[in-house]
Amino acid sequence: MGDPATVSYSANNAVLVLEDGRVFVGDPFGATGQTTAEIVFATAMTGYQETLTDPSYDRQIVVQTFPHVGNTGMNGQDPESSRIWVAGYVVRDPSPMVSNWRATSSLDAELEHDHIVGICRIDTRALVRHLRSCGVMRAGIFSGPALLDEDGRVRNIDSLLADVRATPPMEGSSLYEEVSTREPYIIEPVLEDGADPVAVVAAIDLGIKSMTPARLAQRGCRVHVLPASATIDDIRALQPDGVFFSNGPGDPQEADEMVALVRAVLDEGYPVFGICFGNQLLGRALGFGTYKLKFGHRGVNQPVQDLTTGKVEVTAHNHGFAVDAPIGAPTVAPFADGKYGRVMVSHVDLNDRVVEGLQCLDIPAFSVQYHPEAAAGPHDASYLFDRFVTLMSRAQEDR
Repeated sequence: MGDPATVSYSANNAVLVLEDGRVFVGDPFGATGQTTAEIVFATAMTGYQETLTDPSYDRQIVVQTFPHVGNTGMNGQDPESSRIWVAGYVVRDPSPMVSNWRATSSLDAELEHDHIVGICRIDTRALVRHLRSCGVMRAGIFSGPALLDEDGRVRNIDSLLADVRATPPMEGSSLYEEVSTREPYIIEPVLEDGADPVAVVAAIDLGIKSMTPARLAQRGCRVHVLPASATIDDIRALQPDGVFFSNGPGDPQEADEMVALVRAVLDEGYPVFGICFGNQLLGRALGFGTYKLKFGHRGVNQPVQDLTTGKVEVTAHNHGFAVDAPIGAPTVAPFADGKYGRVMVSHVDLNDRVVEGLQCLDIPAFSVQYHPEAAAGPHDASYLFDRFVTLMSRAQEDR
């Protein structure tokens, strides 16, 4: 980390520039070139492949706080989507070798294959402390030809910083449509031959991770994954037993059409389960606001308390926005003079008391801000899929 006026680097380096002027000089990792985006940090010690392929990281540069990354390489079983979604990648010490029986390539090679610009061998601890103090911000990684101007000279920091500050901020960005599937598809239930599905779920893909419909299929659900462009008529046509709203990137304040779809689903009486972005959408549909966190929650070691049981879970997170709802006694949902009845905050983060879940008490709907599917673990919160199946079963019985 250095003062922009005194830092030195060459065309062989990679340079990380924060929008407040802080500069880190390291080595290229993955592809060379230029990337600018919001920079965030993830505290997970494991599961970097799941992190990289999580669509919720669209247009974000991810810093790994764990210093040694890449030792297990990359494989074809663990991706959460069809590609790497992070805009850039920052690690301290990439593994010089791959040692895992499932590995088919190295992390460095996969980053290069997907044109992900990265930087390594910088002081990630100092970087993360800075982001915790100042908050996440826009940043850029520059290496290779991107460090040179049109005359072949090394660009100065002011030139790089101008590119960073020209990058759109995450606040005000609508991104879920660019990560959603273009065509519907079905994940069949895991059942004995001839058995009927326990339930049919319409899952709205706002950046869904592949493990989510898999968790539902493991519980006997047939899951119809629908694009973000799906309408209430598309959902009705499936005659689902419940509707799921997935995780995804971007500012929930820029998702008015999706909030309207959540309300249409609630009006139809379908049981609803939302995760992450889906939690924020349910919160907005009920009439609560959302806000941006200073540096967010990202990693697989976040302590959350389920206020309905008192149980504390270690959970996987990836969110920079949160729902602004009152913690404590149930309250009437503000939208349309209490149209949706009472709601309570069901889960809270024990580090900072951020709202991590909502439970409707008069309609069949609930959501959590974190990731109970957690392919890389932990699996403390997997019971939430059972809750959703139970909610749908009760609705079936009441028909």
